[in-house]
Amino acid sequence: MKLSRMEDLGPVHYDVLKEIGNIGQGNAATALSSFSNKLVTIDVPNVRVLGINQAIEYLGGPDNIVTGILVRLHGDINGMMLTILQSGFIKALVEMVFGRTPATPFDLNEIECSFIQEIGNILSGSYLNAISSLSGMTTDVSVPYVTTDMVGAILAVPAVEFAELGSKVLFIDDCFTFSEGFNEKMLTASRSNMILIPDLQSLGNLFDKLGIS
Repeated sequence: MKLSRMEDLGPVHYDVLKEIGNIGQGNAATALSSFSNKLVTIDVPNVRVLGINQAIEYLGGPDNIVTGILVRLHGDINGMMLTILQSGFIKALVEMVFGRTPATPFDLNEIECSFIQEIGNILSGSYLNAISSLSGMTTDVSVPYVTTDMVGAILAVPAVEFAELGSKVLFIDDCFTFSEGFNEKMLTASRSNMILIPDLQSLGNLFDKLGIS
């Protein structure tokens, strides 16, 4: 399938991307459950195509403080993947695992920072594994670049390459709910976001592998 722009995607393509999101989110929930020792349930992911300014606004505006984990993709799929962890998501995980609530994401010690980086690796890896399991495509990833900053600053890092890969990105909105168990009190519901920036040829190849024109 030859794509000239993200806007060419139709309902069937979105259904496939949502299924990839479902599988990736399920894998991530299993990993988060083992880390937090809590039951983790998920909502159906919301997949959309957004411009970079729309993505910034959807993430809380340019001044919102978040943690971003950026990896570059090479192989059957080329491009970038940016995982965005909201402050509430980080606070909830640190509290459940380490027993304290940081005031901000800047207030993490070295062990907690390493833990959050590993969570970001798990989330991005969960989606790449979902793509691989459905399509058989293999993708290598670079060493992750992790930073905590304002949304506007974080999305400015790959901004030039956004323009090279296309004016739109695939934006996956996830919600994870943590609780002690089924029918038990909900502890917290936290959001994370995955921004996939594949080159258009890679995305077209993915749909070809899945038999979708």
